Amino acid sequence: MFKKILVANRGEIALRVIRTCKEMGIKTVAVYSTADAESLHVKFADEAVCIGPPPSSESYLKMSNIIAAAEITNADAIHPGYGFLSENAKFSKICEEHDIKFIGASAEMINRMGDKSNAKATMLEAGVPCVPGSEGIIEDYETCEKLAEDIGYPVMLKASAGGGGKGMRAVWKKEDLKDAWESARQESKAAFGNNDMYMEKLIEEPRHIEIQVVGDSTGKACHLSERDCSVQRRHQKLTEEVPSPFMTNALRKKMGDAAVKAAEYIKYEGAGTVEFLVDKHRNFYFMEMNTRIQVEHPITEQVIDFDLIREQILVAAGVPISGKNYTPKLHSIECRINAEDPYNDFRPSPGRITTLHAPGGHGVRLDTHVYAGYVIPPYYDSMIAKLITTAQTREEAINKMKRALDEFVIEGIKTTIPFHRQLMDHPDYLAGNYTTKFMEDFVMEKIHDK
Repeated sequence: MFKKILVANRGEIALRVIRTCKEMGIKTVAVYSTADAESLHVKFADEAVCIGPPPSSESYLKMSNIIAAAEITNADAIHPGYGFLSENAKFSKICEEHDIKFIGASAEMINRMGDKSNAKATMLEAGVPCVPGSEGIIEDYETCEKLAEDIGYPVMLKASAGGGGKGMRAVWKKEDLKDAWESARQESKAAFGNNDMYMEKLIEEPRHIEIQVVGDSTGKACHLSERDCSVQRRHQKLTEEVPSPFMTNALRKKMGDAAVKAAEYIKYEGAGTVEFLVDKHRNFYFMEMNTRIQVEHPITEQVIDFDLIREQILVAAGVPISGKNYTPKLHSIECRINAEDPYNDFRPSPGRITTLHAPGGHGVRLDTHVYAGYVIPPYYDSMIAKLITTAQTREEAINKMKRALDEFVIEGIKTTIPFHRQLMDHPDYLAGNYTTKFMEDFVMEKIHDK
């Protein structure tokens, strides 16, 4: 087992990893930028190393600084969390070259699944259902036009190196294709330094349902049930739940089997997520695979009583998995609390938290790195907390979430707490009747908030 793990991340996920390491008797090293010197992950780690100024390109993405921090503290493993370098093949390879275990996917695995067109080709080989679309990168606009005709409108243009909704364009008719092609490529080039595009059939009224998998060094994999992540804004998830209100036992078995088949086909090692689009007829299609821990992993942990970070560490240390597939025994919902103003188009709201009262009680979990007096820096993702409620039924979990949101007080900045409170009263959400288009028609109402 590892003696010391460096956590190459910040905020709540860094603190989450540190907590499990401590429970396992493993020493921890936090790294931080000068903007994060007062974050809780820095305070609670056994050691902390400043790796640069606030911009992530000069700190959390600076591979040489992180490797140097690992070497001077004698860390024998690095946990990347999510975001930043968690799916960076070059960083995974550098760790290997420095004899530091990367608690994540190998460089080969990240390359294979990180490029969306390669991932799709691999999944087709494995026999996993995929959305009809281009075979690999689209060479030029003429090919793009012909493909769209062959697949049939509507279609979705996607950046091959994409993520977070960048470089994606839905095209409903031929007349709009040229503009979509040019703007998506420009956006992709600016965001990722790569303007390669591919195309898929646009699935109408889709739900975004993902399957959590874990694979070990023997090539064996298992799944830990699904998460419904369909409530999204600009392709960014806002809330997630398990089990999905759209799920049936038969569909869970089919999707779980497909996800395990995908993981075992590529001999996946570690925790990962196979993401699917599910249409209104419950046909499902592979979308992508995340070769890392997910933001929404706590809800899976809650419904099957399982520490996913611990499992990541064990698998990385060579411990085989049990191979058991899991079915949710409870219902769990996660609300992502962001420092954003939901009344002002979710504009970021960095600054000092003057007051914070955390909710509590049975079935309430709060993952956060902030506290009263903490200053939220403007340089990073705006998520400051994850509020998770767990109960016997979906109705109870929603009622618990309402109560917890009412208790949750954060002053000094704007947060998305009022949005989530209204979401929990929305008739379509209460009925479990939502798709990835849900937020297009959602309007904040001021009268409902305190």
